[in-house]
Amino acid sequence: MTAEHSAEILDTEEVLRSYLAAQLKTTVEADQDLFDSGLVNSMFAMELVVHLEQTFQIAVLGADLRLDNFRSVRSMAALVRRLRDDRGR
Repeated sequence: MTAEHSAEILDTEEVLRSYLAAQLKTTVEADQDLFDSGLVNSMFAMELVVHLEQTFQIAVLGADLRLDNFRSVRSMAALVRRLRDDRGR
């Protein structure tokens, strides 16, 4: 992983953490399980999909709609990075 990729991941995580803090009215750690902690339910997960698509100009489709991709800030940032990388090919 390059320094540029590392910075991009941290930036993406920070954007996601800020969004979640505003929506959930609490601080969220990058590796915190949002579902197990009770902060997020399946309805809010759909809002997360829309937020990711609009904020990062990606399309989350098919197999990418798995709950594990939205379980934590870190997993969402990894999804965004992968979808952006796939789009660039």
